[in-house]
Amino acid sequence: MAVSRKPPSSNAVVAAVAHSLGRHVTTNARLVLALSGGLDSVALLHLLRALRDTFPFQLQAVHVHHGLSPHADAWADFCAQLCASHAIELTTHRVHIARTDPAGIEAAARRERQRIFGALDADWLLTAHHQNDQAETLLLQLLRGAGPKGLASMPEVQRRPGWRAAQLRPLLDVTRTGLQEYVRAHGYAWVEDDSNQDVRFRRNALRRQVLPLLDEHFPGAIATLARAAALQADAATLLDDLARLDAAAAVSGDRLDCAALAALSDARARNLLRHFIETRGHAMPSARRLNEALHQLRDARPDARVCLKLGHAELVRFRGGATLVPPAPAWAEPVRWQGEAQLHVPAAGVAVQFDAVVGAGLKRTVLESAVVTLGVRQGGERLRLHPGGPHRSLKNLLQEHAIPPWQRDRLPLLWGDGHLLWAAGIGMDAGALAAPGEAGVLPCVAAG
Repeated sequence: MAVSRKPPSSNAVVAAVAHSLGRHVTTNARLVLALSGGLDSVALLHLLRALRDTFPFQLQAVHVHHGLSPHADAWADFCAQLCASHAIELTTHRVHIARTDPAGIEAAARRERQRIFGALDADWLLTAHHQNDQAETLLLQLLRGAGPKGLASMPEVQRRPGWRAAQLRPLLDVTRTGLQEYVRAHGYAWVEDDSNQDVRFRRNALRRQVLPLLDEHFPGAIATLARAAALQADAATLLDDLARLDAAAAVSGDRLDCAALAALSDARARNLLRHFIETRGHAMPSARRLNEALHQLRDARPDARVCLKLGHAELVRFRGGATLVPPAPAWAEPVRWQGEAQLHVPAAGVAVQFDAVVGAGLKRTVLESAVVTLGVRQGGERLRLHPGGPHRSLKNLLQEHAIPPWQRDRLPLLWGDGHLLWAAGIGMDAGALAAPGEAGVLPCVAAG
């Protein structure tokens, strides 16, 4: 249960943080503050220290040393001294960020911070994002053409997949000016990041050039933009609620029914498709790519093979349903089996497990006397599933067994001296089956 007590001061900054803590932080919760040494995080450290008696919690700090500035060592030293002076445990992480990183320096630095933050063993990670940051984020997302979810910007509480700690931003109702007045009134020291002056970075350009001009012509613009972000968050929540209602009738497991998708209006269909993609852990494609995917799923011929690349996944349609699948592995040479209990098959992207059995599976004597290889189909393979029956084309067997098209080229196969003996999900060569009481080996795709 969250602690609810009267804030110890009428000061607006202190009251804002106290209000956030009172709503979310339980007694003796473990808090870790992301401390850069800049004004914002230093202010939050002192605010937390002042409120620790009112809201009993455990407080530590974490500093990420990016190594990008010649002053990075000095900033780390400042954070260490500040925490030591207040008996707050500090952990410093040094990371290497290549200036040639394809993601760009800002994105690479954020990626490394999130990697470290995600591994923190705590209840809450506190970051010092404030109202100006929220306004800047809204404008950045607007200029990227984001929808309501992007325009919602930064929530006060955020739970990220895979993170141990939830993220709390207790300063979102506080302006940068308010933090500056609080820190200066108390005589607290902080460090200045010289990169914040560089308007080549888009956020800095908004902060130093665009927002001051907006505030000059539209007084209170920062608070208004932050309020707009909150309204977008409400809209995004409603869209998620609607998507869940539509998904109840249209989604079964990992399959999205294309007929149900086609029955919705364009806007609801796009909303459902976004939800389907996002809830399966994939990055959202561009609006153009999303519209193309929607068109292909709803309007392509029933027998058309639909496969669209969406980031690190492929959206495929099969028998009236859509599924998100990982891209096929790059082609690789077959690998040789030499008695291993499990063998990874690079061309299939899976491992094959070999279980010792009696009276089932493939004859051990056949496998031990042959050169056994595993790979994927290359065309022309044939397999005899029944004693005395014909050798049938693997292509026809795949169709009869309703193996989805995107799985057919990554299905693991096993050959003995070039003769197909086993196809995953299809069966084994009838002429190589172990007789009752005979030692056999049963191949199967390994779990996970």
